[in-house]
Amino acid sequence: MRLKPIEVDVEAANKLVLEHVELVKTLAARMSHRVPAHVEFNELVSVGMMGLVEAARRFQPALGVPFDAFARRRVHGAMVDSLRGMDWAPRSVRRMRREIDAAISKVRHELRREPTSKEIAGTLDVSEPEYEKMLEQIRAVDLATLRQLEAPDDQPLLEVALESDEGPHARLERAELREHLGRALMQIPERERQILSLYYEHELTLAEIGVVIGVGESRVSQIRTQAIARLRTCLRESLQLSESR
Repeated sequence: MRLKPIEVDVEAANKLVLEHVELVKTLAARMSHRVPAHVEFNELVSVGMMGLVEAARRFQPALGVPFDAFARRRVHGAMVDSLRGMDWAPRSVRRMRREIDAAISKVRHELRREPTSKEIAGTLDVSEPEYEKMLEQIRAVDLATLRQLEAPDDQPLLEVALESDEGPHARLERAELREHLGRALMQIPERERQILSLYYEHELTLAEIGVVIGVGESRVSQIRTQAIARLRTCLRESLQLSESR
């Protein structure tokens, strides 16, 4: 059975776009502080406007979700998608990230447990200090990406819009992804899981986390970068296993 296409009231959609231009500029200004300097404000506004137009065309007042909340998610998403496509990470850093991911995956399969930093470094044929420097280089590049992917401040309201806008299949896929992520989190070492929790859930700074677990800020940064690498490989393997069944 084919779904009935959404009927677009062009006049109403145009009115919504004109009334919410400032929303796009506000979100673009907020995101411009989180991304590398070469990403121009006008570029963010341009792609954000495309997200706003799409939101206006798809908006259904009968769902009971305020247009402001509905539009914010799509505008923010359009900006993020554009930034992802830029891939400003140097080629050397991208290669380094792939090498570390591959090393973690290789040692994990050989030992059937999560490898230590020393074991990962050995597989990469570098010393532990050199491995830590590699993590620091990746961290410096990833920091901008992590910041620009942060959701807007009104996340609870956006969740309402998201649940209302998505169909049952999309919600199921998102629920399954969360389940895979939850399993992946349980596979990484407790200390790394604790740091991710303190940073992303409790919003502590790296310095504050260092005080909690008794190490320096730079060490917390290295451990967090390694935890993200582990999580990335665990999640990739979990999804591949699920798709092969």
